[in-house]
Amino acid sequence: MRDAFLLNYARLWPAGLSPCAPGTCGSLAALALAPFFFMPLPLWGRLAALLFVLCSGTLAAGRAEVLLGKSDPSEVVIDELLGQWIVFLPFASLALWEYAVAFALFRLFDIIKPWPVRQLEAVGGGLGIMLDDAAAGLYALFCLLLLRRII
Repeated sequence: MRDAFLLNYARLWPAGLSPCAPGTCGSLAALALAPFFFMPLPLWGRLAALLFVLCSGTLAAGRAEVLLGKSDPSEVVIDELLGQWIVFLPFASLALWEYAVAFALFRLFDIIKPWPVRQLEAVGGGLGIMLDDAAAGLYALFCLLLLRRII
């Protein structure tokens, strides 16, 4: 029962089971959940939520690798939740267009994996799965901050 829960959590339940682009579906799930479960929190609460997702996601992603017999399985998308929510971290609220840009920027950096995003995958295990998306989230966050400053 514990393994089933961890595997479903690592997949963000149905999001990771999408037959096409499970990472994008995981990011969309994170985007849909954020206004209800992340954005209303005070900054310290959002930081605590990210720490919780990092720790629990590392455990779940690592266990999913064992259960699925694959390294960094594409159906594990809890890392997308962490990365996408990192983009939202400093903001008390966002306009609809900012959510869209945050989503697009995170997907861009998660796909192209600029330095050191790709290198963080080498950490391996659940932590490596989580860290590369956290770094992609930081890249997207800085770009969104810059864009908001320009506009």
